[in-house]
Amino acid sequence: MNAPVHPLPHLAIEERDAIAVVRLDRAEKRNAVNDGLIASLERFFEAVPERMKAVVLAGNGEHFCGGLDLSEHQHRDAFGVMQHSQMWHRVFEKIQFGRVPVVSAMQGGVIGGGLELAAATHVRVADRTAFYALPEGQRGIFVGGGATVRVGRLIGSGRLVEMMLTGRAYDAEEGQRLGLSHYLVEPGEAFDKALELAQRIAGNAALSNYAILNAIPRIEDMSMRDGLFTESLMAALAQTGEEAGERLRAFLERRSERVKR
Repeated sequence: MNAPVHPLPHLAIEERDAIAVVRLDRAEKRNAVNDGLIASLERFFEAVPERMKAVVLAGNGEHFCGGLDLSEHQHRDAFGVMQHSQMWHRVFEKIQFGRVPVVSAMQGGVIGGGLELAAATHVRVADRTAFYALPEGQRGIFVGGGATVRVGRLIGSGRLVEMMLTGRAYDAEEGQRLGLSHYLVEPGEAFDKALELAQRIAGNAALSNYAILNAIPRIEDMSMRDGLFTESLMAALAQTGEEAGERLRAFLERRSERVKR
């Protein structure tokens, strides 16, 4: 069942049962990010409807996202640039540490701020047309949407430095090997695969999904002892919930699907 959602500027949003499909909708600009698009992403992800259990984030047209829209570049002083960067950080944190898992479907350019946006999602599907780049060094600027943290953690700081210094673009196969994508599919198949995964994820217990999204990245920043303590707290919360009890009973009574390859 497809149901359109009240529009936000530069986004095309629809509901497919418990899945919200959010498409960047500036195809004529390769879905380049401007302040209006960032504001719309913030408005959506700060209040994802309760009935939605997962989100598919995609781009209309041939490209996922071409990065910052330099045609709308505004002159800012140093403090203004810092605040602008922190606005991106705030919005992408609402995606990464939100209530619902986000699966991105990537094709064509995943460039600059587009790669930063994708890196804030939880599961990334690319088709073989996808390519990845951080060209800020060639533009005389520096990343400001979280690449030094999120992309650096995906591919390592050494590769990030080389990528930014040389302007190197990774193709879809290289991106898959490096961890920029989790799944690699044939051209035109990324959205369908992302939707399939989102539907599977939506079937998990909501508290389990929330714990996975919000505990694991924070544990990565902790000492081992603090991380293990936090893990035990999340296990206690998840495993004593009513939904967990029912799911465990269903498994033991062979009423739920077993793990398959």
